[in-house]
Amino acid sequence: MQTIEELIAILHANEPDVDTQRVRDAYAFAVEAHKGQVRASGEPYVTHCLATAMKLAEMKLPQAMIIAGLLHDVPEDTTRTIEEIRDVFGEDVAKMVGGITKLGRLRYRGIERYVENLRKMFLAMAEDIRVVIIKFADRLHNLETLDAIPPKKAYRVALESLQIFAPIANRLGMGEMKGRLEDASFSRVYPNEYAWTMELSKTTREGKKEYLNSVIQRTHEVLENAGIRTIDVHGREKHLYSLYRKLLKYDRDISRIYDLMAIRVIVPTLADCYAALGIIHGVWTPLKGRIKDYIAQPKPNGYSSLHTTVFCDDGEVVEFQIRTPELHRLAEYGIAAHWQYDESKTKRSSLKQSEEAEWIKQINELHSEISDTKEYMNLLEEMKIDVFRNRIFVFTPKGDVIELPEDSTPIDFAYMIHSDIGNTCTAAKVNDKLEPLDITLKSGDVVEIMVDRTRKGPNPDWQNSVKTRYARSKIRQYAKSSLKDWIKGLMPGGKN
Repeated sequence: MQTIEELIAILHANEPDVDTQRVRDAYAFAVEAHKGQVRASGEPYVTHCLATAMKLAEMKLPQAMIIAGLLHDVPEDTTRTIEEIRDVFGEDVAKMVGGITKLGRLRYRGIERYVENLRKMFLAMAEDIRVVIIKFADRLHNLETLDAIPPKKAYRVALESLQIFAPIANRLGMGEMKGRLEDASFSRVYPNEYAWTMELSKTTREGKKEYLNSVIQRTHEVLENAGIRTIDVHGREKHLYSLYRKLLKYDRDISRIYDLMAIRVIVPTLADCYAALGIIHGVWTPLKGRIKDYIAQPKPNGYSSLHTTVFCDDGEVVEFQIRTPELHRLAEYGIAAHWQYDESKTKRSSLKQSEEAEWIKQINELHSEISDTKEYMNLLEEMKIDVFRNRIFVFTPKGDVIELPEDSTPIDFAYMIHSDIGNTCTAAKVNDKLEPLDITLKSGDVVEIMVDRTRKGPNPDWQNSVKTRYARSKIRQYAKSSLKDWIKGLMPGGKN
């Protein structure tokens, strides 16, 4: 069992001269409030509150969030109230605890409850993203202690975590949290696939650890000899569920997965990132088409890093991920990095205000889209495709990044640029080659849309090939507003 002293030790490691008395007070408050309550495992209930706070502290989040983590179940599960929390710990903590209470205990109870859960999550994010970050820590500990509850309930909690929590963590750029939530759920939802992936991963990695260590040592040496200071060079094992998804993509052939064990290179500046890339390419031959510059073109969730895959010694293939410490924090913690503190105790501004405003704008839009539960029950599968499916990143000829669900088409791409472009598109060039409008796009494709301004509207058959809800709704919308033109388009000689 974890103790309050272990939590205090983490806080002091993050910030040596921090005053932790308020955290101790919050723990004492939680112990008193939950007195006599036990978890399904038989442990005192407050152990869960402490574990939640520990996870937040490990993410180097501020005391207010850690205190809210300690108190997050008090109003819902005890006789103590939000007002009492406000009186003792202040408005900010009370606001976060209140947000978690409103979010409630989400449970997977069929389609209608599923949509309602999504609505609650998006509402919580729109009001205060910190609430959802605390909820992630709460859920992760619940997943880690599923052995104590009945198998059917454990399955339901894990399934909801895979379908709701992990994808939202991904959209918020919280790569490490996403991976931990997925891996903690994987064995419960897909036990046979989990066992197969675990065994395959274990046997493949075992023989590579010594080799990888030698590559790490050589990387240190060649970069230092070139005058580039390395803050850290370490191996990174791919999360199991992520590996499983990639294995499905490559017909279960693990030899086609090059980032099974990647090497992360952390250097001081962006200039050092590009210099390190050049030096690594000077030592080892890069694989064609495997250099990805997510610094110049970050992923829409904010992920920035340089990736390259090279033929190392003895012909082994190794992926390198090169980034600065700040980019590494953003890759690991995403939007949560905004609240982290550095060694000088100044609040880290990892996200620019304009970027943060864009996050809030997107979250509010998502919330408004699913606020009508009954309407979106009918659109559940489309919503899952748009919001939670794996994403691809496609480029305009000018280099702008367009984020789409997997299996999207040039028509989806056209509508994401502008509805008028979608309504009047006639052809598409993908990587400078003319392709059908219903071709499946891949990450990294450069797409150019050709339009006919005299075109009256979209082809109704496009509804069968588009993957985004937005494109489908625009095609339907045009049908309603221009029914006569739509019918003419279906007639012999009409525009297709």
